Amino acid sequence: MISATKLKSVDFYRKIPRDLTEASLSGAGLSIVAALAMMFLFGMELSNYLAVSTSTAVIVDKSSDGDYLRIDFNISFPALSCEFASVDVSDVLGTNRLNITKTVRKFSIDSNLRPTGAEFHSGTVSNAVKHDDEVDEESVEGSSSLATHNFDKYVHQFPVTVVNFYAPWCSWCQRLKPSWEKAAKIMKERYDPEMDGRILLAKVDCTQEGDLCRRNHIQGYPSIRIFRKGSDVRSEHGHHDHESYYGDRDTESLVKFMEELVASLPTESQKLALEDKSNATGNAKRPAPSAGGCRVEGYVRVKKVPGNLIISARSDAHSFDASQMNMSHVINYLSFGKKVTPRAMSDVKVLIPYIGSSHDRLSGRSFINNRDLGANVTIEHYIQIVKTEVMNRNGYKLIEEYEYTAHSNVAHSLDIPVAKFHLELSPMQVLITENQKSFSHFITNVCAIIGGVFTVAGIVDAILHNTIRIMKKVELGKNF
Repeated sequence: MISATKLKSVDFYRKIPRDLTEASLSGAGLSIVAALAMMFLFGMELSNYLAVSTSTAVIVDKSSDGDYLRIDFNISFPALSCEFASVDVSDVLGTNRLNITKTVRKFSIDSNLRPTGAEFHSGTVSNAVKHDDEVDEESVEGSSSLATHNFDKYVHQFPVTVVNFYAPWCSWCQRLKPSWEKAAKIMKERYDPEMDGRILLAKVDCTQEGDLCRRNHIQGYPSIRIFRKGSDVRSEHGHHDHESYYGDRDTESLVKFMEELVASLPTESQKLALEDKSNATGNAKRPAPSAGGCRVEGYVRVKKVPGNLIISARSDAHSFDASQMNMSHVINYLSFGKKVTPRAMSDVKVLIPYIGSSHDRLSGRSFINNRDLGANVTIEHYIQIVKTEVMNRNGYKLIEEYEYTAHSNVAHSLDIPVAKFHLELSPMQVLITENQKSFSHFITNVCAIIGGVFTVAGIVDAILHNTIRIMKKVELGKNF
């Protein structure tokens, strides 16, 4: 067996008898300072161990080929009618989706972006509007021409006034003119405005009566509006309450529609205002926009390839005056990808303060053309999108978001002005990963702190002690 004496010989921590040690004031002060230093450094190391650190890497986008990107938007157009506002999507692969309505909602707004009523419903419109096949060049004009000075007089004189707002250059207006005049002549013979006075068919030339057409929010030609005496009132914001005709434009269909309007009038008085204007003709007529602006909101899904999101005036049976179209807009909200809840975003921001700063960069921005830029102005936004993923230390995805940069520009075009968003997705993505902390590394650092401070304090104490001893010897005049 190994004797106790031999075992003691490997003792690294040999003890000095207490009666051979000497306490000093400088040593006591240095010990207090060393203890405080150990506590401070230990606290710093503990804080660093508990703190979350991340690493950022740029890798190839891991999205699969069939993944789609969701675009959420809420955009206000003070000068684009909901009647014709269309949301279109296209991309470099040949996708071309026009007038998306399933996931898009429209609300009429005034020039100050205030809503003027409930949601605007476009309704179901046939793919091809029917017109008369044969055109009678010798047709007699049967409709009355209205202008600013007599428009209100006639609208308030007849229980029902149906007005065709047109432009002579419009091809659709030219196709409608013969059947409109025929229908007006037939209705005038059946319901003489002087003797009967239940209905009047009229027309307004918007190239001559621009203010009158703007007052009635006419943006596409021809626009057939139905005014009812006593019901075309103005709300508290001064907005109209009348209907638009969207049915076929041949003589037979027009006459049938007018007859249904007359049939819906009260029989006891030909001059009474119509109070109940429901049920007459199904989809042929619908409420007209109550104001000249439109707020378009909703979402679309697009392929993850370069493409365009376009909002414009569109109709298969109307013409537009490109010089009068104003595509000014205010982007209330625009983001890409799945919506991140505010709570999830705030939790991640605790770890990564800079994340989420560019996921809605354009939100709240205004792009207004006050006609100082001229006519036929298209407003374009060039958007570059980058995917960002945040993973925790266990490999669980905390959030997935898309941040983007945007550059806006205006361009003059011979075509109808639009609001165009050019979308370009980066093939790379940003991956932010939470770093794991090793407990053994923490213990090692704590031991290093304690040992290091103790050693340094011992060296400093020895220097102080020897320095003081030498100074005392010099004062006593002793020689070395």
